[in-house]
Amino acid sequence: METARERARRLARESIERGDPTGWFEALYAGADGDEGAVPWADLVPNPHLVGWLEQAEPRSLGSRALVVGCGLGDDAEELARRGFAVVAFDVSPTAVGWCRRRFPGSRVEYTVADVLAPPAAWERAFDLVVEIHTLQALPPGPRETAMGRIAATVAPRGTLLVVARGREPEEDRGRMPWPLTRAELAGFAAHGLREEAFEDYLDGEDPPVRRFRAAYGRDIG
Repeated sequence: METARERARRLARESIERGDPTGWFEALYAGADGDEGAVPWADLVPNPHLVGWLEQAEPRSLGSRALVVGCGLGDDAEELARRGFAVVAFDVSPTAVGWCRRRFPGSRVEYTVADVLAPPAAWERAFDLVVEIHTLQALPPGPRETAMGRIAATVAPRGTLLVVARGREPEEDRGRMPWPLTRAELAGFAAHGLREEAFEDYLDGEDPPVRRFRAAYGRDIG
């Protein structure tokens, strides 16, 4: 029987081969038919790498707007809202967005359908905190570079972008999706007007441990 992760890889491969690098997310969520176990990244709790960063960095939440990229089933968005952010959370999958709304009825989060490769123009430089966790590593190189530019564009002056991804050295094989990123690849955010504020390279607590990059990027005024 096909595992959730193998199914995700198959759907991604087929969708990318059709020239649609993000369409497979809807196929995965729709095919899950309400079963969280069929979504390999659905832990139903806020991502620990986000929570750890929030505890360390203590970003100002009062009056701040946050954007969650590829919100999945909504746990990260709800954590940010709990901490006082005004949150917009989007996913390319209408099924995922509907799932979030059912999981969190009455939520203060604005859940919406959007594609990271073509987000609404109104989001440009509109958010004080942008959170991107594990979306870039699910995209092939060309679309990934496009997504990085679109994500960077949403960061407001004096705002922060937090990125969490699997990490690797340049000489290491990319392996199978999700594809680990190099530090040089993430440095591409600088080409889109952001500067690196912090970069962490560590092994997480999974069994076996996974190498992670957690990086914060900021936009200056102007």
